[in-house]
Amino acid sequence: MSLNLGDPFPNFTADTTIGPIDFHQWIGDGWAILFSHPADYTPVCTTELAAVAKLVPEFTKRNVKPIALSCDTVESHRGWIEDIKAYGQLAAADPFPFPIIDDSKRELAVKLNMLDRDEIGSAGLPLTCRAVFVIDAGKKLRLSILYPATTGRNFAEILRTIDSMQLTDKRRVATPADWMPGDSCMVQPTVPADQLATLFPAGVDSVTLPSGKQYLRKTECPN
Repeated sequence: MSLNLGDPFPNFTADTTIGPIDFHQWIGDGWAILFSHPADYTPVCTTELAAVAKLVPEFTKRNVKPIALSCDTVESHRGWIEDIKAYGQLAAADPFPFPIIDDSKRELAVKLNMLDRDEIGSAGLPLTCRAVFVIDAGKKLRLSILYPATTGRNFAEILRTIDSMQLTDKRRVATPADWMPGDSCMVQPTVPADQLATLFPAGVDSVTLPSGKQYLRKTECPN
């Protein structure tokens, strides 16, 4: 299955570490981030799940629910979680803060095209790549990033992209290169000049360019 940005994200049912779920029902009326892993008890995956566990409060602030997928069983996941907690220095007695999907039959990895053809596992099959899917409250795919199996993800960057998407959903702006929350934004080129004062009471600064075209227009973007 090939998914494009803006496509409805396919629903599925799965066994997870919190029990069976219907994915769309589990998301509810918020956003979700689904991220996949080649296997349990692997070094990079362990660091990634520990990182996301620490970032759950940040995802919660943005109304985003994390969910992981790994090509092993729920029983294996539950054992692995103890290692993840130890590595991340998380409280051993606390419940793990997000579910992990059992994709031991690789059905979702195949359905969602998560395979890395260049990385072959011990069984002679392509490993699941490090896919990231961000799904919005309308159950549409808003962001898709595929990392090779050998490269760990930067979840601070993923949070940054979520901040950008949620901001630009509310305002007629786009975020420039290396933007961070609180930085100025670019007014979308489709906004006519006679609407600038109404839409952007903080003001708009046009960047002077050799072409003479006034398409680089900056404005302050409070969160």
